[in-house]
Amino acid sequence: MPTVAAIIPHWNRRELLQELLTSLNLQTRRFDEIIVIDNGSTDDSVAMAQQAGAYVLSLNQNLGFAAAVNRGIATTEADWVAILNNDVTLQPDWLEHLLKNNGDPNIHFVTGKILRTADPKIIDGTYDEISRGACAHRCGADQLDGPFWNQTQTIRMAPMTAALFKRDLFRELGTLDETFRSYLEDVDFGIRCGRAGKRGMYVPQAVAHHRGSSTLGRWNKDTVWLIARNQVLLARKYFRGQALAPLLVGQLLWGMVALRHGLGWAYLTGKLAGLGQALTTTETRENNPAHAQFGEWIRASESEIFQITNHAKNQRSIYWRLYFWLSRR
Repeated sequence: MPTVAAIIPHWNRRELLQELLTSLNLQTRRFDEIIVIDNGSTDDSVAMAQQAGAYVLSLNQNLGFAAAVNRGIATTEADWVAILNNDVTLQPDWLEHLLKNNGDPNIHFVTGKILRTADPKIIDGTYDEISRGACAHRCGADQLDGPFWNQTQTIRMAPMTAALFKRDLFRELGTLDETFRSYLEDVDFGIRCGRAGKRGMYVPQAVAHHRGSSTLGRWNKDTVWLIARNQVLLARKYFRGQALAPLLVGQLLWGMVALRHGLGWAYLTGKLAGLGQALTTTETRENNPAHAQFGEWIRASESEIFQITNHAKNQRSIYWRLYFWLSRR
């Protein structure tokens, strides 16, 4: 039987962590390890987690999501690691459903359906895709749950809100890029999986509930700054040599969304920070034989977004309809 470790990056909000730990201890298939990586919390999160039976690795400062996950991965030798946001809770059979798929050697990560805590009829997310505009799409986000989202299928990327990964995948491809700090670090890892030919599985029977952006807030200026910056870093790493028009359209439209929320300055300064960092970084494109197929992979991912957008009827789909119209898909 494979061993499984839960890895939970955390910073304050001990009440959220307590709810998550309670749901972990109620799993029909128990975790072999529960590891909390504390990014310098100032409340009593550490004492509470230890009392709940978790192993706590204290970093004494906030190093960000990516660094915390990496420290957690280095702490365990489990066969699988479940990466979990501190503001999720898992239904009791979450891990049991995901592990049913571990017998396929071609499946390297597994994720389930994530519903909003505040309104479980609404999907928070399922799996991720990415466009030629270097903008990621959390498939199903803000949509009404229903039969469309109840089909098991192979996927390209799994959001690290609540997902299960083979431990060996990180040994082979490397851990999360800490340059991203928080946001899009899972998309960066997903692209690396795609370039290496690694696939995952979406299992809708495995259900988690997510509060969403509980630490900073969904449209917080720091959140927008980080996403805007990290989009540039993502584009620099993987989109050189790809079509320029979709990239410009995707980024400018996302800036208009930020502006509509009164966060145009955070978007602009984030982009400038990303450009400055990209220009001063001497990193070279890794020699990966799969890179020649990246254009095809990204077009297939964008096609999935296009199909989902035709199904969706919410504000998020407006962005994508404009993107596809302006990029002349």
